[in-house]
Amino acid sequence: MNYSWDFLVYFKQSVTGEGVYWRLLASGLGWTVLLSLSAWVLALVLALGIGIARTLPSPLLRWPAAVYVHCFRNIPLLVQVFLWFYVVPELLPEAIGRAIKQAPATTSQFLTMLLALTLFTAAKAAELVRAGIESVPRGQKQAAMAMGLGFVDSYRLVIVPQALRIIVAPLTSDFMNVFKNSAVALTIGLMELTGRTRQFSEFSAQPFEAFLAATLIYMGVTWCVVLLMRHVETRLRIPGRRGADVWMASTGVP
Repeated sequence: MNYSWDFLVYFKQSVTGEGVYWRLLASGLGWTVLLSLSAWVLALVLALGIGIARTLPSPLLRWPAAVYVHCFRNIPLLVQVFLWFYVVPELLPEAIGRAIKQAPATTSQFLTMLLALTLFTAAKAAELVRAGIESVPRGQKQAAMAMGLGFVDSYRLVIVPQALRIIVAPLTSDFMNVFKNSAVALTIGLMELTGRTRQFSEFSAQPFEAFLAATLIYMGVTWCVVLLMRHVETRLRIPGRRGADVWMASTGVP
């Protein structure tokens, strides 16, 4: 293959006038981390409510939660992003739709991707929460009720804290997916890490160097997350409980 490698390209000025090429990658990484962390925090809060609702005896709460999980979990993320970005503004009242279309491009792209990624991730994480709650021994709830705790307090003080400790390991995998799924933002123009990498590749005519750098960045960030979550999992692990069992329960694996 006749290809001229040039690893000094990272320190050359971009033709866009935005500084040297490594700064483009750093800017993209910043958007990726911001998007991923924001979506994960929001998704975790939403998943907690939906996952709890799926374990409640009332069908008025359980069935809407199940419908949400089924819809958002089984529709590809890319389709959801396109629906929120291109279709939904057309269905809203004209004034609201016009305001969305006239918003700054980066703001509109970021908020759309944040919404889609949050809803998609929450649907999957809610199943982990449900499986975690159902894996807590029934005697724990009975003991809480015997001590005088009501239904709400039993969940809040006994059941949910144990369930969250059990699902720490599979939640780590879910966060990794959020970080990787953020690359879909490229399709609506948000210049996150993958978008900046493609820009780098096109403008510098050095695609191998551009995507090699992006690959190493993705691997480095995910490895840091793995080390952090492994430490958290070790600190919170409940003896005799395995996160893999909860993950299999949430996915239906026998």
